Amino acid sequence: MQNIVLFGPPGAGKGTQSAFLVDHFGFVHLSTGDIFRSNIKGDTELGRLAKTYMEKGQLVPDEVTIRMLEDSANAHQAAKGFIFDGFPRTTAQAQSLDQFLEGKGQSILGMLALEVPEEELRTRLAKRAETSGRADDADPKVIQKRIDVYNEETAPVAKHYQSQGKYQGVQGVGSMEEIFGRLSAAIQDLS
Repeated sequence: MQNIVLFGPPGAGKGTQSAFLVDHFGFVHLSTGDIFRSNIKGDTELGRLAKTYMEKGQLVPDEVTIRMLEDSANAHQAAKGFIFDGFPRTTAQAQSLDQFLEGKGQSILGMLALEVPEEELRTRLAKRAETSGRADDADPKVIQKRIDVYNEETAPVAKHYQSQGKYQGVQGVGSMEEIFGRLSAAIQDLS
């Protein structure tokens, strides 16, 4: 089974590229944002719990996030592999993901990190605000805060996979097709 962590800052193109990779390789896309929304909308026990934190403006604790992700992964027993998008966001989440997969006789094959300069990220997010109506992408201060939080809190997760020899940076600038080609080649190299 091929399990890939697709990594990168906000605006790097993880969601767009995940859709291409799912179509091409037959992976199951596990996005924590989608999983949160589904659990909250479905009024699941975990969704209600997550919502209590989110309503207070707090981060959902790792253990709740991990349980939601595990439930989603377990619902796809026949999957060829998973693309983890937006997860792990902390080293503790990365360690928990390793333990969860290990218990299933699996592991993360690699972390593919989309590398995009910050100025390009700001441009992409501002354009996304125009086309998708996402308010969080419209304010330059909010955009910068999201990039800063990524750099300070999420980017260190890469070290976890670097220490395992599973990290691979992928240039995330170019056409969608060029970036998809680079990611596909990287996945082929991991196999």
